[in-house]
Amino acid sequence: MDDKINTEAFGKLRKLKLLRMEHRDLDEVIVRLSQDPFVDQLMLKRLKKRKLQIKDSIERLQSEMIPDLNA
Repeated sequence: MDDKINTEAFGKLRKLKLLRMEHRDLDEVIVRLSQDPFVDQLMLKRLKKRKLQIKDSIERLQSEMIPDLNA
């Protein structure tokens, strides 16, 4: 059982790291594109929406990793 828990926790940490990297990368792209007056606004809006979805996923994953104090 401990192996399953450790593997699951490691998988969540890895996913969290990847999500944070994607969020940071998207942030950099959005900042760069926002400076371009001829940027496709629809594309920029979609990137921002994706960034928010990733942020929500990060927060949900972090919440799952907090141990239940009542257990």
